[in-house]
Amino acid sequence: MTPDLFGRHRAVLPDWLALYYEDPLEITHGEGRHVWDAAGNKYLDFFGGILTTMTAHALPEVAEAVGEQAGRILHSSTLYLNRPMVELAERVACLSGIPDARVFFTTSGTEANDTALLLATAYRRSNTILAMRNSYHGRSFSAVGVTGNRGWSPTSLSPLQTLYVHGGVRTRGPYAHLDDREFTDACVDDLKDLLGHARAPAALIAEPVQGVGGFTSPPDGLYAAFREVLHERGILWIADEVQTGWGRTGEHFWGWQAHGQNGPPDIVTFAKGIGNGMSVGGVVARAEIMNCLDANSISTFGGTQVTMAAGLANLAYLLEHDLQGNARRVGGLLLERLRAVAARVPHVREVRGRGLMIGVELTRPGTDEAAPEAASAVLEDARAGGLLIGKGGGHDTSALRIAPPMSLTVAEAEEGAAILERALRSV
Repeated sequence: MTPDLFGRHRAVLPDWLALYYEDPLEITHGEGRHVWDAAGNKYLDFFGGILTTMTAHALPEVAEAVGEQAGRILHSSTLYLNRPMVELAERVACLSGIPDARVFFTTSGTEANDTALLLATAYRRSNTILAMRNSYHGRSFSAVGVTGNRGWSPTSLSPLQTLYVHGGVRTRGPYAHLDDREFTDACVDDLKDLLGHARAPAALIAEPVQGVGGFTSPPDGLYAAFREVLHERGILWIADEVQTGWGRTGEHFWGWQAHGQNGPPDIVTFAKGIGNGMSVGGVVARAEIMNCLDANSISTFGGTQVTMAAGLANLAYLLEHDLQGNARRVGGLLLERLRAVAARVPHVREVRGRGLMIGVELTRPGTDEAAPEAASAVLEDARAGGLLIGKGGGHDTSALRIAPPMSLTVAEAEEGAAILERALRSV
């Protein structure tokens, strides 16, 4: 980025609008799994605009669909019938796994989670929400109120009463020493105890894999065990699939399916990858829940024709090219490659994840203490080597976040792993 643009950014945008890198990067264009900056440098993109460029940069099928729709009409609002919105809603409802599903489109994951909270609290007539420690659900007032990550929670004020539950992080906390079955049992016992001290909550909101928290996750089946407890009490389950949806985890199309033994969630939220960079988010819920609102509600920009055209083209490409299978195969190779690297790097505490959603947790060697300075150094060195990655983490954690477009090739995975290995070894 030129110094002039950086100065202009600082002059007119909020101080809390964070930028990566000591010398902030201006990305000017992309193709496939690569992007270029204003100086002409080429990078292999392993972060995809925060897991948003799901299929590929400048994917011709999406670009053509957007161009064709833009040439007809960009927008009309939800006050009018909208064919692309209906068509995408039909596809999403069918794929959701929720019976008698209804779909409402938003412009972001934050807005989708905000809508889910509105639906759950209205349906249950309760403003108490269960959420996971180390979680992140967005930037709005209500979404911040259910975010269990201090680094992304700028206020303790909230329209909701939030109670935080154990279980989102497998290898830290009071139950980390237990095996998977004991861990799940302990978290379920904690949930039951918590419910015994609280008025009936509206819902549990949970990410199947915690994104901003550093790609952490519980053992498979934890949320199924939670659901059994919740269902007995009429409490809804909201699966925040903003980062895990559309097959990114490889093994499943939705992250909740790793916990689906007791049925699907009552509400699923989604965003990011479905639009491949266009502003698309949404909520899927059973009809009785979605239709519970007793006042008018529309969306000016949710479901606008041009974003729906992008979503339809992007989803069709993902399904036709089995990008879920590619995430499973190439992601598995990348995960094993990084674990082999980590075994020789003292700063790496853990390499975790599934599919093309991989976290590398860094600590000060010989301790469990977070090493945010090491994470920043690796981020810088990786960029210098031609690789863009992300970072995250919650309480006393620091992690690198790796989530390339799901069309990543084996050769690109090897190239990225080699650059990341050099960056990790330089710490």
